[in-house]
Amino acid sequence: MIRLVVGLGNPGEEYKDTRHNIGFLVVDAFARKLRLKGEKTKCLSRIIRGRAGGRELILAKPLTYMNNSGLAVENIIEEEEIEPSEMIVVYDDIDLPVGATRLRLGGSSGGHKGMESIIRTVGTQDFPRLRIGIGRPKRKEDVVSWVLSPFDEDEIPLIKSAIERAVKCLERCILLGPQEAMDLCNSRS
Repeated sequence: MIRLVVGLGNPGEEYKDTRHNIGFLVVDAFARKLRLKGEKTKCLSRIIRGRAGGRELILAKPLTYMNNSGLAVENIIEEEEIEPSEMIVVYDDIDLPVGATRLRLGGSSGGHKGMESIIRTVGTQDFPRLRIGIGRPKRKEDVVSWVLSPFDEDEIPLIKSAIERAVKCLERCILLGPQEAMDLCNSRS
């Protein structure tokens, strides 16, 4: 049962609409869909509490910056007595085309620094994660600039569609469980 949704990103206006902040954008859209309000700062995160499918739910956006996301997640799961298997993490993936979504039930970080931090801190890879494709830069050395850049104008419809699909995926994960949500969540842009 999912009790915690963590969207990864970086705090601050300068990062607000960047590729690396897709996790924050999905969590914000999910909170709007559930009509949740009252975001508070707690456990090194911005947190909104509410209910979905008759269950208590926490939506979190870590304020520790991407590479230290594990510190915030560790604080939340310890404070709220949540098992890693009861959370789902939403984040960007440069290895997926812009707008694609992929739900996995566990596995490695795939080189994503935020996920590396979470896996290292919670001590397991066994928790669901929803990856949102942000595409790959043409030149490998441009990865940092790429993830910290906004989406191109022609990519915005794809990202809006991916966010909508991600919200539906999160709803299904909470109502039916991540395994049952895989078909809906794993689609191309």
